Amino acid sequence: MGKKNSSKSNYIMQGSILAIASIVSRIIGLLYRLPVTNIITDHGNDYYSAAYEIYNVILLISSYSLPLAVSKVVSAKVALGEYRNSWRAFKGALYMALVVGAAGSALTFFGAGFFTGTLLNTPESELCLKVLALAVFVMAVMGVLRGFFQGMGTMMPTAISQIIEQIVNAIVSIAAASYLFSYGVKLDAAAGITNGKSGAIYGAAGSTLGTSLGAAAGLLFLIIVMLMYNRVLQKNMRRDHVSRQESYASTLRVLIMTIVPVILSTAVYNISGIVDQGVFKYLMLDVQKADKSTVEIYWGIYVGKYKLLTNVPIAVASALSASTIPALTRARISGDWDEMRKKTEGAIRMVMMICIPSAFGLTALGEPILDLLSWNTNEIAPKLFLIGSASVIFYGLSTLTNGILQGIDRMQIPVRNAVIALVTHLLLMISLVQLGKLHIYGVVLAYMFFAILMCILNGAAIRKHLDYHQEIKRTFLIPGVSSLIMALAVWLLYQPLHKVIGVRISTLLCLILAVIIYAFFVLLLHGITEEELKSFPKGRTIVRILKRIHLI
Repeated sequence: MGKKNSSKSNYIMQGSILAIASIVSRIIGLLYRLPVTNIITDHGNDYYSAAYEIYNVILLISSYSLPLAVSKVVSAKVALGEYRNSWRAFKGALYMALVVGAAGSALTFFGAGFFTGTLLNTPESELCLKVLALAVFVMAVMGVLRGFFQGMGTMMPTAISQIIEQIVNAIVSIAAASYLFSYGVKLDAAAGITNGKSGAIYGAAGSTLGTSLGAAAGLLFLIIVMLMYNRVLQKNMRRDHVSRQESYASTLRVLIMTIVPVILSTAVYNISGIVDQGVFKYLMLDVQKADKSTVEIYWGIYVGKYKLLTNVPIAVASALSASTIPALTRARISGDWDEMRKKTEGAIRMVMMICIPSAFGLTALGEPILDLLSWNTNEIAPKLFLIGSASVIFYGLSTLTNGILQGIDRMQIPVRNAVIALVTHLLLMISLVQLGKLHIYGVVLAYMFFAILMCILNGAAIRKHLDYHQEIKRTFLIPGVSSLIMALAVWLLYQPLHKVIGVRISTLLCLILAVIIYAFFVLLLHGITEEELKSFPKGRTIVRILKRIHLI
């Protein structure tokens, strides 16, 4: 019985490992974006974000879905004891990744001028996008390796490779952005141009170089792990007396049938960034005739500050989604519907335990955090967090529910829901920006509406197809009440404190207190059980400590 429970909680353990790695990676990303943003300015952030939006969509189409799809196929084979066929699925996916990755890389490089200039009205981003072409190919291959390990039930290789990738990315980005920004400034000076854009253009391109070289470092690590894992793999295949060898054509057909719905749902789900940027700049520049420099600053703040900070807690949902999909697939293969519902409830609760306090914390301390990061250079940034921090909750939940639907083999539903949400949110954004004259605030409100609608549609589908009834008290109410108390406490404390000991020290102190206050009230209100705590990394140690101080 103990072994069974251990197995059933393993997806939380693996999800926690990946979530921790994702948060560490996002924090590293946040920390290195500080000097990079200061180097390339908000104009450079605008050029960087335009290229990155295109890169993300090409990545989504070519390889972003591969880890999820490969993990789903491999975990299904492993659940049936078909280790040979799981290996053939991996090799088939790798061949596919090499072809699709090369095609995506070529499209990125040779189509850079059209994508950035014609689609996004930001021709200054062309060089950035060309630099990212190598990363498209590398990420395709890396995605297959990550998906294989996730399907085998371990998130550790993915977690470590993410951190390695981000560390190399940070080092190269800062160094290259600094060097190339100076180079661009010298070019403008030599041409006699004052207030030129070359520094921001070349600096932004330097910051994207880190993405490509970081991905290469992560891939190298995974190749080494795969070589080390080969002996275990061969042993498993020798034990396999179940498999009838599937042809590569059959394997590729299964992969494509799995990958295509995932590609469509993730692409539609994430293409909103490109649509938002293209429509926003068209409305502001071509219709309202706004100043181009001001519009670039608006978008640079929105993407380079607001979205960057709010995406840190959302990484938890992505990590839980990655670990929940193979776990749900194994439960579905065995026909254990109760276990599927338990895994769904556990994953949603964990995501909400992180995302709800994060949203409240960003609302209460958004401006102090911007001051801490030296990013509070414009009155717009604090207002974005004030009106849009709740997006963390809805994007976290919608990201996870996408993964749950894919895990229970309802692959087409997230695609349909994402299309509905995309069209509806676009109409709302046009109304807010054009008719309401809310400029970037209209984008934030529409961005949040997109996630809210996805939550509603995905939630209805999960209820229908999984016969699932959401627990409310411990999932939403206790984290919500605890977060509200925490947010009020740190906001009231910050007001006098920053006048006495300064903005940065008081902000750091309030952030530490926020974590302590939230955890205290969650435990006090019995928002998390002892068994749930034990399922986390070092959970038993945490339980022993909490028992000693009589919090459980």
